[in-house]
Amino acid sequence: MKRTRRALLQDGATVAAVAAGLAASVGHAQDAASLVPPTTRKGDMPYRPLGRTGELVSLLGLGGFHIGNQPEERESIQLIRTAIDRGITFLDNSWDYNGGQSEIRMGKALQDGYRQKVFLMTKIDGRTKEAAARQLDESLRRLQTDHLDLLQIHEVIRLEDPDRIAAEGGALEAVLDAQKAGKVRFIGFTGHKDPVVHLRMLDAAAKRGSRFDAVQMPVNVMDAYFRSFQKEVLPRLAREQVGALAMKTFGGGAILDHVLREKVARPIDLLHYSMSQPVAVVITGIDRLPILEQALEAARTFKPLTAQQQAALLDKVRAAAAEGKHELFKTTDRFDATARNPQWLG
Repeated sequence: MKRTRRALLQDGATVAAVAAGLAASVGHAQDAASLVPPTTRKGDMPYRPLGRTGELVSLLGLGGFHIGNQPEERESIQLIRTAIDRGITFLDNSWDYNGGQSEIRMGKALQDGYRQKVFLMTKIDGRTKEAAARQLDESLRRLQTDHLDLLQIHEVIRLEDPDRIAAEGGALEAVLDAQKAGKVRFIGFTGHKDPVVHLRMLDAAAKRGSRFDAVQMPVNVMDAYFRSFQKEVLPRLAREQVGALAMKTFGGGAILDHVLREKVARPIDLLHYSMSQPVAVVITGIDRLPILEQALEAARTFKPLTAQQQAALLDKVRAAAAEGKHELFKTTDRFDATARNPQWLG
């Protein structure tokens, strides 16, 4: 299967890390912050290498869920194309977002030459080989493309998920087959519940002789205090040169509501915190033009926060973050779409 090359994303960037130790005063700031990938700017948008893939992607990623819930389809298409025109190349999506509308609308937006400008990712929920393969083919049809740049196994949130996915006849077989067939360039997984599950998933793939190219997880100002992906998962991804994809910067709204109410930080500050971690992309939900402009301003003004700046911000949320009450995706099933729809797993 022929695959298009992207001149925008290929400028000789190499997978590397900036070696800079954190000051002892950082406190809860994670050691992995010393492994932040090098950042390249093109206009107002910063770009980073995606792990060992050789791809350069925008540090700001366009979230797929929010982009499919506008009242009118044309609004979604306009937002997507405006984001691309302004330098966003990493597009997030999922087979289950908005009953498939997120993929359908993104597929339409990527016509007229836009597909060649982006690094396109979507996710599937199937845990069996059959379910995963079927969902992938549906996603390709909706997105109107013959291949994905990145396919991720979605919502790896249960302790048993890695075992089921990596078992004989599991989803990992379908994903690897799709990669061999040229339907998928790179592979990964996502989850938002507990870093232990992420580590088990990495181990399960390794036992099968496979490696993931990217992993998606929560990265925000409260994560360091409760079931911390930043402390437990990011250092391993950096060591193994796996592209880290950050999500839940605003905690589904709960973290943002808290910091605004307590006057701790601005939305842009939260984005800058996540961007200052050892991640390739910070995926953020954008449902209307003012939110897109806010995210683009965060990208334009981004300078990595110093260890002291991170420590000061973390200290301000210490009490609120201690038990995960604002990280509802970790402590409740509110964000667990596959729990409400177990039939998706196969």
